[in-house]
Amino acid sequence: MGNRGMEELIPLVNKLQDAFSSIGQSCHLDLPQIAVVGGQSAGKSSVLENFVGRDFLPRGSGIVTRRPLILQLIFSKTEYAEFLHCKSKKFTDFDEVRQEIEAETDRATGTNKGISPVPINLRVYSPHVLNLTLIDLPGITKVPVGDQPQDIEYQIKDMILQFISRESSLILAVTPANMDLANSDALKMAKEVDPQGLRTIGVITKLDLMDEGTDARDILENKLLPLRRGYIGVVNRSQKDIDGKKDIRAALAAERKFFLSHPAYRHMADRMGTPHLQKVLNQQLTNHIRETLPSLRSKLQSQLLSLEKEVEEYKNFRPDDPTRKTKALLQMVQQFGVDFEKRIEGSGDQVDTLELSGGARINRIFHERFPFELVKMEFDEKDLRREISYAIKNIHGVRTGLFTPDLAFEAIVKKQVVKLKEPCLKCVDLVIQELINTVRQCTSKLGSYPRLREETERIVTTYIREREGKTKDQILLLIDIELSYINTNHEDFIGFANAQQRSTQMNKKRAIPNQGEILVIRRGWLTINNISIMKGGSKEYWFVLTAESLSWYKDEEEKEKKYMLPLDNLKIRDVEKGFMSNKHVFAIFNTEQRNVYKDLRQIELACDSQEDVDSWKASFLRAGVYPEKDQTENEDGVQENTFSMDPQLERQVETIRNLVDSYVGIINKSIRDLMPKTIMHLMINNTKDFIHSELLAYLYSSADQNSLMEESADQAQRRDDMLRMYHALKESLNIIGDISTSTVSTPVPPPVDDTWLQTGSSGHSPPLHRRPLSAVLPPGRPPAVRGPTPGPPLIPMPAGGPSSFTAPPIPSRPGPQNVFAANNDPFSAPPQIPSRPARIPPGIPPGVPSRRPPAAPNRPTIIRPAEPSLLD
Repeated sequence: MGNRGMEELIPLVNKLQDAFSSIGQSCHLDLPQIAVVGGQSAGKSSVLENFVGRDFLPRGSGIVTRRPLILQLIFSKTEYAEFLHCKSKKFTDFDEVRQEIEAETDRATGTNKGISPVPINLRVYSPHVLNLTLIDLPGITKVPVGDQPQDIEYQIKDMILQFISRESSLILAVTPANMDLANSDALKMAKEVDPQGLRTIGVITKLDLMDEGTDARDILENKLLPLRRGYIGVVNRSQKDIDGKKDIRAALAAERKFFLSHPAYRHMADRMGTPHLQKVLNQQLTNHIRETLPSLRSKLQSQLLSLEKEVEEYKNFRPDDPTRKTKALLQMVQQFGVDFEKRIEGSGDQVDTLELSGGARINRIFHERFPFELVKMEFDEKDLRREISYAIKNIHGVRTGLFTPDLAFEAIVKKQVVKLKEPCLKCVDLVIQELINTVRQCTSKLGSYPRLREETERIVTTYIREREGKTKDQILLLIDIELSYINTNHEDFIGFANAQQRSTQMNKKRAIPNQGEILVIRRGWLTINNISIMKGGSKEYWFVLTAESLSWYKDEEEKEKKYMLPLDNLKIRDVEKGFMSNKHVFAIFNTEQRNVYKDLRQIELACDSQEDVDSWKASFLRAGVYPEKDQTENEDGVQENTFSMDPQLERQVETIRNLVDSYVGIINKSIRDLMPKTIMHLMINNTKDFIHSELLAYLYSSADQNSLMEESADQAQRRDDMLRMYHALKESLNIIGDISTSTVSTPVPPPVDDTWLQTGSSGHSPPLHRRPLSAVLPPGRPPAVRGPTPGPPLIPMPAGGPSSFTAPPIPSRPGPQNVFAANNDPFSAPPQIPSRPARIPPGIPPGVPSRRPPAAPNRPTIIRPAEPSLLD
């Protein structure tokens, strides 16, 4: 294989890839893609072939590469190639690959020199390559031939720029040595996308085809037209060599021999040739890998730290150790008890900010849902009055009573108290549901041991169901106790004397908790759901509910009030959720059939969840806005006639009505206070005590310890995965450390004066140089020996003519120059342009010229300036 430099990187990258694969991750090195840019027949494809070490690209004269070829090299144990356009076929013969490239090019562009920007995608799998992308681009041309369009030059340039503009691409600007470097479009385009010259490498091809007596030494020494990363000369195989099946190894040997034997290049032979180009690119890839290592290392270290604590537990793990099983069982049951208590009682650590925990939900049931259920069964006024009148009449019987009978009061009160049983039992059911949900949430931590989790859940749930019966019995007992004796001497009871007066006050004015200031009961966002689209449609407002009114504002700053609705004669009713809506809706309406807001008989208010609806309803209850009751009023006329017929009966009904209202209020207050206490004592606290003191005994009696503590397959797999991940992470970090110490970053070369590229668009040749008079030394005195110096900065040539040429400083190596000093000065030195350099005697060090004059040239080659100066 030709690419020795990359072969050294392959095992290093593969070790890194393998380490990442073992932890189930991909190693995103994103190695740079290498694009070759240059004129037609500059040798781009030949340079590219050397990276693969195989002959597979079409070769010949004229425009051969007519479509971009995106070549993906992929490391694999077997060697073959496949195309994107025929994935099912694997090519093992690389001659067939060349034929397929030619055939695919002709399919898209025809056979008459046409071009296409549609790339050919080729993947080469080989054990001798890195995961790299190489791009072979069509050569830059200016004159259309065959089927090529008139704007062929611009089409090809756009195509090339599309590939070389990526920051992660390395640009090989290929220029043949037998062409003027200042006319290099490749260098000009590279300068456009890479002005700093950080990713551009100049490649000079066809050094063996230069005219006799000329060489590219000044270019290769980066003196004539300097680039930041310099130039590398290569000698590719000629068409004759390719036709004669000369392989790449033989070509590399011939290239090495050429540089060592050529007098102009032998002193820099170690910095020339395809192996050195590969070495430079290899160093670029190494630099890139080293730059990505810090982020990879920090990523791995953070993963390692997160695993440390869990792995510590598993390091000396023996699944069948009975001691470990006993310890784990005790710890898990204890932790379950702690978690259950924290969820019920609340805790400062590990607060859930996404939803309410068990204790908070039970609190809502006690203080929002249960009061709401109590008020929902609020008696209907007309039904209650009718019942009172029937009770009074039935107690009097055939007699006409002169006084209000207190038995009627007791009968009506008992009937109302019995109605409390249903909401109280519903409250117990709601609390049980929350307790069971809390138990399930707490047992989720026992997922490693499915049998233990199942048994724990079953035992605790069974106990809660047992307590349910006792709690409901106790609550029914509380109701029966209230029914057993009607205490008319209660301090809060108004008594017969105050019944009429209290009634009058209640009818005149709604009771307000604090007369001095308006009490705000609730604030929050609600959507008014039933505004028509013509009037703006549904919209969200900030609502403020007080004891007197419901107001809504544009936003929570409460500066722009939209409306204020008094609460008098308002009631709440449920509204079914719309077919397409995910909102939960309730409505407010006026009992006297008046419009509530603008022309709306009711306003529909929407919330995001049913919990929010229930919470708002409970708030409206506190403000005195009650739910609507379903009722049939078939006897309205009879009732009114009944009440209006007998004024005495009407007064008696009113009195008993107020007494019932007062006493039922006392009962409600008592039940609202006792219900949470009863449920807490008989159910919640008992369950906590059971978990702490008896759960373990029940677990031991239900099954043996070994079966309870049998690990789930998932847990065993998770433990193995975690240990493997831990060791793989450590191994990956070691490999990254090895790469950091075994590879060296090459610093970026210092910037050079490459302003010649900015003006290179004119396509002029570089200016000719001559030695100034002061630089010509007498023959008897050799010039001082100078070390290698960077290329001379170019001096702009003043306008005027040939006599105004300026000269560069003294070159680093004296000797014949390949520049004709066109000067009219009679004292200037004659031109000396031999076909080869003068031989230096062995006694004189290189760099010190011989005292003998140079031999006369056999055939002087005069290079005339064909065009105006580049710097003109």
